[in-house]
Amino acid sequence: MNERITQLLAQMAALEDELRSAVHDQESRMFFRIDGKRVEFERSVREAHLKLKKNVFRWLVTNRPQNLITGPVIYGMAVPLMLVDLCVTLYQWLCFPIYGIGRVKRGDYMVYDRQHLGYLNAFERFHCTYCEYANGLMAYMTEIVARTEQYFCPIKHARKILGTHARYNRFLDYGDAADYEARLEAFRVALGKDR
Repeated sequence: MNERITQLLAQMAALEDELRSAVHDQESRMFFRIDGKRVEFERSVREAHLKLKKNVFRWLVTNRPQNLITGPVIYGMAVPLMLVDLCVTLYQWLCFPIYGIGRVKRGDYMVYDRQHLGYLNAFERFHCTYCEYANGLMAYMTEIVARTEQYFCPIKHARKILGTHARYNRFLDYGDAADYEARLEAFRVALGKDR
């Protein structure tokens, strides 16, 4: 990887850290604090949230019909998602120790905090929990597969692709065969430090 790309990646990492900090500062102004896994709002905010909460009957009557009609299709995906979750988790628990790859921590990706929002009714909370699970699962799986790719084949594609994982930009350039085996081993050793 050339020096310019290394510098740009370092700048991107610094900007991502700065963005996370700015978002955190903005969230801090929303009058809540995190106590372990629990989010606690100030009393005035909790009261305001409860005033905005739509009761279940009103929500059902005013909800878009297409949302209610497609609900079974959306929630029918729960079984395949849980099956994939089980398979990917077993895969990393069985194979990563053999390869010397640090395991991906599920709790870093599975975050369930929207149930603390007082303005959501029971159906909305259920929807949020489902989306938190599905999106968290996709991020969790992406990291597991990214670590696997880094171990076996850390080479970029010839064509530009959308939606690459965080490790991809540091992979070897397509067609760059110089010292491939040594550099592949360096990628593998680095994975052992991701614990």
